[in-house]
Amino acid sequence: MALSSPGIGSNLDVNGIVSKLMSVEQQPLVRLNTLEASYQTKLSAYGNLNSALSTFQTAVSGLTDLSQFQNFLATPGDTTIMTASATSSAVAGSYAVNVAAMAQPQTLLATGQTSTTAAIGTGAASTLTFQFGTITGGTLTNGIYSGATFTQDASQASGTVTIDSTNNSLQGIRDAINTANIGVTATIVNDGSAAPNRLVLTSSKTGATSSMKITVAGDATVQGLLAEDPAAVQNMTQSAAAQSASVTINGVAVASTSNTLTGAIPGVTLNLLKIGTTNLSVARNAGSVQTAVQAFVKAYNDINSTLSSLSSYDPATKKAGPLLGDSTVQTIQAQIRRTLSSSLAGLSGSLTTLSQIGVSFQRDGSMALDTTKLQNAITNNFGDVAGLFAAVGKTTDSLVNYSGSTAKTQAGSYAVNVTQLATQGSVTGNLDLNVAPNTVIAAGTAINVTLDGISASVGLTAGSYNASQLATMIQSVINGTSAFSSAGSSVAATVDATTGFLSVTSVRYGSASNASMTSGTGTAVSTFMGGTMTPTVGVDVAGTIGGMAAVGSGQALTGVTGSTVEGLKIQIAGGVVGARGTINFSNGYANMLNSLVGGFLASPSMVSSRTDGLNSSIKDIGRQRDELNRRLVTIEANYRAQYTALDVLIGSMQQTSNFLSQQLANLPKISK
Repeated sequence: MALSSPGIGSNLDVNGIVSKLMSVEQQPLVRLNTLEASYQTKLSAYGNLNSALSTFQTAVSGLTDLSQFQNFLATPGDTTIMTASATSSAVAGSYAVNVAAMAQPQTLLATGQTSTTAAIGTGAASTLTFQFGTITGGTLTNGIYSGATFTQDASQASGTVTIDSTNNSLQGIRDAINTANIGVTATIVNDGSAAPNRLVLTSSKTGATSSMKITVAGDATVQGLLAEDPAAVQNMTQSAAAQSASVTINGVAVASTSNTLTGAIPGVTLNLLKIGTTNLSVARNAGSVQTAVQAFVKAYNDINSTLSSLSSYDPATKKAGPLLGDSTVQTIQAQIRRTLSSSLAGLSGSLTTLSQIGVSFQRDGSMALDTTKLQNAITNNFGDVAGLFAAVGKTTDSLVNYSGSTAKTQAGSYAVNVTQLATQGSVTGNLDLNVAPNTVIAAGTAINVTLDGISASVGLTAGSYNASQLATMIQSVINGTSAFSSAGSSVAATVDATTGFLSVTSVRYGSASNASMTSGTGTAVSTFMGGTMTPTVGVDVAGTIGGMAAVGSGQALTGVTGSTVEGLKIQIAGGVVGARGTINFSNGYANMLNSLVGGFLASPSMVSSRTDGLNSSIKDIGRQRDELNRRLVTIEANYRAQYTALDVLIGSMQQTSNFLSQQLANLPKISK
């Protein structure tokens, strides 16, 4: 076997020859690299498109909220007296407001103790029961009531705290009350006297209904320290009375348990800061509408600019966008423009196109805003501007309210027909409490309550109650039970004026609404409900929307899947069965664009299909490149083998030629 280094034998440039031959063989690889680069450029362009569409969707989705276009401004003349805010349900107007009194909580002081850590009482288990309500009548002298009446507030839950040998110090009682989180804050104040440490209890809520009644069952010393009944024995001293805010609005007296007034002026919330008189102006927030429309125009112009730059050709620079002629970009651009150029269906107002509020297309495809025309639309048709952008449902029946819709809900005017109203679950006794003597609830009484499918043991507050007081107490303790309150369930307890029967009714509507009670410990349920209790399970509303089936859940009717009203949700808040007017529904441009762009960004979609195809093509090029590289290695090896052999052969031939030349040169010498 001959050994050779390329070119050594013959001076043949084997490396140069092979390099030139391989450059020819590598032309398909160059073409693959060029094609891959073009795919990568398009893939990057689609990434930019996807990002731009996502940004556009975020912008328009923020404009689907009606409140963006229906804001009101509430402006007080003196912000040191109060601040104010307004919602979309407010009504423009001017109001004279006089704050005569601020709401405040009740504060009670216990008798002073020499130590904060010394044991109080024997340590026997004691139960503190806190009730909240209103103190009326009588007189108040040095913090003690005489001849007064305490009426419990049914809307405020009662609370209990256990005091025993582990916490029967002043600090322990303070900490136990605060930990219980029952609407009372406990602190200790040192007044500098011989027995300086005084427990201070302050109701967490303000208002006349936040006065406390504290019942203590157990240790006599604890009872002597903390028992507080404004209508009877009072072992604590009131240092501040529970008080409601007193306000006059345009001459009308208004009382509020809180310094935050909601509902006194429709759609307006007043935050009282101090006593005084000021003016309040409530006006449409035209600035927020203009800002929202300007944001809409900018969002469109941004996405239009991106689409144009990706698909345009600049004759001056002779440069084309990476997606020039791409059908996906053309389709997206056309669908967005078509959506914005069409009139909205389903609107009951006078505004149905963007041009009516000064938004128009320019020759270059961008949008422009005529602010003067927009301001005129806001001034003359303020309530209709929102319908151009957000999904809006307007009903003709005041007890039928639009609640929501989906992307599949179609615009239109739909008749509402109710065949069954929603009802609440309840349980009603058969004992006439109006003629019976006061009902006595023994200490330690607990009943078993099932509410909306949730069961829990509920402790009743011991005492003697007339019919109204009993209903108030039962409502309060049930609503204060964490098993129910954490699930959003509550009841209303009432006594029928005619029959005297006690009813406990779930505040929830529909088939999930129910209530029942059974005896537990202590006083039997029959003591206040009678021998027979009648439970009633709630039913869901039933009816149709636009003559099409709707699913009832509580008071809500929702259009069924596959219908033109799919996802359209309305609340039937009462009224009668039968025809209930119509609901005019429109999607709004921002809402339609949000759904349209969501489809572009979904998977699968036009954009995802194109990016998937490009990624697949790039992977295929990678496979072709790998195969070609493997072939080129073999081809180069073959070329080198061939030209190396040629080099060896030529070298051998040159050696032979040299030998023959030498021999021939010697022939004359031999001849001589």
